[in-house]
Amino acid sequence: MADNNIGPKRLVVGAHYGLRDWLAQRATAVVMAVYTVILLVCFFTSTNFSYQGWAALFSHQWFKVATFAVFMALFFHAWIGVRDALMDYVKPVGTRLVLQVATIVWLIGCAGYAAQILWRN
Repeated sequence: MADNNIGPKRLVVGAHYGLRDWLAQRATAVVMAVYTVILLVCFFTSTNFSYQGWAALFSHQWFKVATFAVFMALFFHAWIGVRDALMDYVKPVGTRLVLQVATIVWLIGCAGYAAQILWRN
């Protein structure tokens, strides 16, 4: 029986998520950049540069939500970068899976800790 495949079989390996992940990296970078500009404006226009001044800034619910959104963008940005690096450079599937799961657990723990810091009394 003859093989009906025309041409070689294409094996896709590595970080093959393409445009979606490229756009996610750029979008999360924009979110972090905009927040950084807002934080710098608050810093340079503040007349009360002390712990009380920063505590007052972070006492507003909208600022806490914005800060948490930036942390989520940071963690997603980090996940895409680490995942792609692991997919490109760690060839044993088991090792790569363990490292990816460890990264996910670490980032979820960081998200929980960020929420605890922002909303503790």
